[in-house]
Amino acid sequence: MTDFDSPWKESLELYFEPFMALFFPEAHKAIDWDRGHEFLDKELQKITRETEIGRRRADKLIRVWLGDGRETWVLVHIEVQSQEDPDFAERMFVYHYRIFDRYHRQVVSLAVLADEAKKWRPDGFSYGLWGCDMQFRYPIIKLLDYRSKTDRPAAWEGNPFAVVVRAHLMVLENRKEPDKLFQSKFELVKQLYMAGYSRQEIVDLFRFIDWLMDLPKAHEKLFWEQLARYEEEKKMPYVTSVERIGIEKGMQQGMQQGLLEGIEKAC
Repeated sequence: MTDFDSPWKESLELYFEPFMALFFPEAHKAIDWDRGHEFLDKELQKITRETEIGRRRADKLIRVWLGDGRETWVLVHIEVQSQEDPDFAERMFVYHYRIFDRYHRQVVSLAVLADEAKKWRPDGFSYGLWGCDMQFRYPIIKLLDYRSKTDRPAAWEGNPFAVVVRAHLMVLENRKEPDKLFQSKFELVKQLYMAGYSRQEIVDLFRFIDWLMDLPKAHEKLFWEQLARYEEEKKMPYVTSVERIGIEKGMQQGMQQGLLEGIEKAC
């Protein structure tokens, strides 16, 4: 099963501002990006340990400052499950009020649904009895809505987080067909070279593409061979940053395999 959770978390840390610009432009405009932002991982761990529902954790809690000088905290919950989760909306509510209760700060809860269920779009939680009602709503983004080019916002072009989203959607569409996944991965990496990204941006984005779009061994070998030929045709350095990532990945896999073989012999 593809690991969506880990690469999404890392990509959020690296591309939080482009993420907000792509999916939540109104909020992005209100944030004072010159003052930076802070990921509150330790604070989030305290909250999720106390929560007795679902997975017991949200993905990211980020402190940002508004343009008018006021401080607020933003809870970004990235849903990476491939199936519907009946507890999702309640969990969003529980995280929201626990953060507010602990820190007495304004909290904005945002959700990105990266599943494959077209009609599953939980955007609120409510209950009521005898005239006492509670209504909690939060903005959601459904990644499946971005499959068509015509449905993509203007901020899509040139936004590095859009590359992460495209890789994710390609996996959802092609993960049961290795040949198509291989071709999609190769075309996406080629576009990194043509998009004018810096060397470091290519390295960072490729890391997420390679992590999300994991190929079977035979297709992986073919991918690197084809990429090397492409780089040579384009008169790029023989060993590029992306190739070095592949070499390091291969070395790590080799070390892991050697360790396993050593354990088996010892047993």
